[in-house]
Amino acid sequence: MGQTITQVDAFTNTPFQGNPAAVCVLPAPRSEDWMQKVAQEMNLSETAFLVRQDDGYNLRWFTPTVEVPLCGHATLASAHVLWSEGYLSSETAARFYTKSGLLIAHKKEEWIELDFPVNRSEVTILSLELHQALGIPIESIMSVMKNSLAYLVEVESEEWVRKIQPNFELLKALPISKTIVTSLTNKDSEYDFISRFFAPGAGINEDPVTGAAHCCLAPFWRDRLNKDQFLAYQASSRGGVLKITYDGGSRVCISGQAVTILKGELTTLDEK
Repeated sequence: MGQTITQVDAFTNTPFQGNPAAVCVLPAPRSEDWMQKVAQEMNLSETAFLVRQDDGYNLRWFTPTVEVPLCGHATLASAHVLWSEGYLSSETAARFYTKSGLLIAHKKEEWIELDFPVNRSEVTILSLELHQALGIPIESIMSVMKNSLAYLVEVESEEWVRKIQPNFELLKALPISKTIVTSLTNKDSEYDFISRFFAPGAGINEDPVTGAAHCCLAPFWRDRLNKDQFLAYQASSRGGVLKITYDGGSRVCISGQAVTILKGELTTLDEK
């Protein structure tokens, strides 16, 4: 019998929007090489691999080219699969043991709430290389910061976030090869802020919706807006919605919805 694999659109309640992730609930651990090959075959921004433990699941995430230490949308997709496929009851929290520590997901009606580590940023200079890679007029760049995930660049308007077309080869060559671009939304918007996330160094030119980026955006916008709860929109071509609660501590709650798109079976489990 082959290995079941499920594809889920995360941070959306609408099929073919949000961020797609593949989820494999494995009966036993597999090699890193095998998991990387499966992720390359799926060719999504992330494929998640879960193995049951006594009180939860070991969880690892792979892009088509590398393993990553934290992924929000594939964690949300994994929790969705555990509940929708009967691995866990909807009243039971999903506990994930990961390279970023213990992550916990709770089902709250139609939403899934993730408890993630916050990622604070520090001010940095706008280098010539980053400026050239973004292609935004310097007067439209409000601030530049960095954290362990990415550069975080605030621009003056929602319009700039939506229309930016970065040079991915230049972004990939930067000391930090991932970049978050963000701004406040227009006054008539239902959202508090908007963002996009570019990760050519991880084999993903633009990630559709990125939970890990909002671990950085939560403290950034809390400092500026002096509030603890946000509704955020990531403005990729697919788009996605996130609810965020952050009180200034070491953890941030990021909530989203999810939709199962397809289920299939890997017909070979060959390690070679």
